[in-house]
Amino acid sequence: MLLLALDTSAAATVALLHDDVVVGRFSSADTRSHAEVLAPAVQRILADAGVSGSDLDAVVAGVGPGPFTGLRAGLVTARTLSFVWGVPLHGVMSLEALAYDAVAGGAVADGRGFLVGTDARRGEVYWAAYRAPASSGRRLPELVSGPHVGAASTLPKGQPLVGRAASLYPDDVEGVQAFAAADPDAVSLGRVARSRLLAGESLPDTTPLYLRDSDARVPGPRKRATA
Repeated sequence: MLLLALDTSAAATVALLHDDVVVGRFSSADTRSHAEVLAPAVQRILADAGVSGSDLDAVVAGVGPGPFTGLRAGLVTARTLSFVWGVPLHGVMSLEALAYDAVAGGAVADGRGFLVGTDARRGEVYWAAYRAPASSGRRLPELVSGPHVGAASTLPKGQPLVGRAASLYPDDVEGVQAFAAADPDAVSLGRVARSRLLAGESLPDTTPLYLRDSDARVPGPRKRATA
């Protein structure tokens, strides 16, 4: 299975995977240039691998949660590429990539509940609650609750937190040190999608999980000047 995965819920990341093998990848932490860097990165990765877009089995896009502008850039790019190449398009919640990394890396015990949190700015975090599989033979965690957005101090207590939010608000959460500065990665996003597709599970569409309104506002009518 040849998959191209993109995620812009935090950093801009792109990955080309052949089955479970990473063929090419790209990452940029500059959150202001998602739209500019994605298409050239995809073109370079495919060229280096010697494949064309029509060779892909699917395009996978992280649907957030994430900031409005950055998330939209990734989803528009993924939708455009899927349409032009005529290949299926699937969505995966971006937080699930971090949850997958935590389970695959052994950061949480089998059957243990844990939280995943990323930076939502404004002193808030995007987060979801997961449970690690009871058996190490299964790598996909179970979503228990979420996604949500709120202050770090309001997160459920007594469960370890995986993701960048753990390093941003260490006094409010019990962070997992190995993943305390991690953001969702396209490689893990693609592996989640592949595992679910091979298991015969359906994946969501690419409806974005913004969780809150954009900061941009349409200007109101001009006020009339009074004499």
